[in-house]
Amino acid sequence: MDDQPGNVTRTRTSVELFAGGGGLAMAVHQAGFRPLLFNEFNKRACQTLVASARKTLGTDGLVEIEDVRPKPPAVGQPAPLYPADVQDLDLTAFRGEVDVLAGGPPCQPFSAGGVAKGDEDKRNMFPAMFEAIRQVRPKAVICENVRGLLRPSFADYFQYIVNELRLPHQQRVDSTRWQDHDAELRRILATLPDNDTDAEHYKVVVVPVNAADYGVPQIRNRVVIVAFRADLGVDVEAFEKLVKTPRYSEAALFRSIRNGDYWRRHPDVPAHVRARVEERIPRVVKEDDCLPWRTLRDAIAGCGTDATLPKLPAVDLKRLDEKFDFGDKIGVQHHIGWPGARIYKGHTPNELDRPAKTVKAGVHGVPGGESVMLLDERDRDLESPDGWTYRHRYMTVRETARVMTFPDEWLGSGPRGEQMRQLGNAVPVVLGQFFASAVADALTAAEATEADASDALVSTH
Repeated sequence: MDDQPGNVTRTRTSVELFAGGGGLAMAVHQAGFRPLLFNEFNKRACQTLVASARKTLGTDGLVEIEDVRPKPPAVGQPAPLYPADVQDLDLTAFRGEVDVLAGGPPCQPFSAGGVAKGDEDKRNMFPAMFEAIRQVRPKAVICENVRGLLRPSFADYFQYIVNELRLPHQQRVDSTRWQDHDAELRRILATLPDNDTDAEHYKVVVVPVNAADYGVPQIRNRVVIVAFRADLGVDVEAFEKLVKTPRYSEAALFRSIRNGDYWRRHPDVPAHVRARVEERIPRVVKEDDCLPWRTLRDAIAGCGTDATLPKLPAVDLKRLDEKFDFGDKIGVQHHIGWPGARIYKGHTPNELDRPAKTVKAGVHGVPGGESVMLLDERDRDLESPDGWTYRHRYMTVRETARVMTFPDEWLGSGPRGEQMRQLGNAVPVVLGQFFASAVADALTAAEATEADASDALVSTH
């Protein structure tokens, strides 16, 4: 089974809104898109984008701009970064220039960890995304957001979001309730033919995902929304089948542990750890054609990714208070231990031989016990059922970045909590790249079909 869709055959362009620390932006770049503009409101995240631009974003630097009416940069020129409210941007100069408009509108309104006010929350930035679509008229749109959008309590509003994305040019008047606007959208949609080719309409695919199923060493349940302009003739059904087909699985991980392939990648794992892990494998493991889920141990060791990454050095638990960067040994930054890790009810730790738990930004910007990890080392404990207690510590920022499939060149700006917040809000690069590559392939296939049809028409005359 291939790891990614086919290679992108041409250079395409992108605009990235709500760029954050750059996860989706890096993904879109790695899928072959040239960035034309970035937007991000948070000051620290903007600093991260600027610091990492040349190495991770495919642009010769970023230029912060104040102009609310920017223009696309020429090839080889730095991309502009608008470090302010997206609602102030006028992107009409980009009309006809953008293949993909990408972004993850702030998810706190719909997050189980947030206040969950949904459409009533002022942080809901989907309306700003729709305004950008109206101005830019991109060929495709990629949005990633929390799975909370699919909760029953948000079902009607989420369908409204999908309906707006299908008909973004049917703009809502400020004084109109969303329920009334949705009723109008539904009325229009009911009249459209299945082969609708209106250039102002979009065909939408909603994909609930677990990032682990796409090669991310993390259990991360999200929803990815992709839209294609209706006039392009994209085979949406084929695209949907491709992106909804599992590529990695827990069952495949179990099989690789049981047959020894996994341990051959990690020969230094103590026998007692191997025994503990193998005891938990179900007696019956289903067969499939998937690759094994990637684990936290894989991420730390640099295994199982397309990029060649060095194994991160061990963190000395005796030096946690020193804020010593253990990554200096291999030329990697932000591999710094952090004291005070605890295991308590409701915050069970990460295990090395499973995908990591979801990296969270946290309501106050700092993740809780989910960033604690169990180690291979153990101490005698007569009160423990098996007589042992495994040591634990907080994950470093660099380990967390690895779990998000960020390259080691990525350098988060600000203190540890701010860097972790950026990572928790980001799109895993491998997940984003899979979808961006699939979008590029779908556009290329549609263009090839249109070209073949034109050639056939010419030959008949």
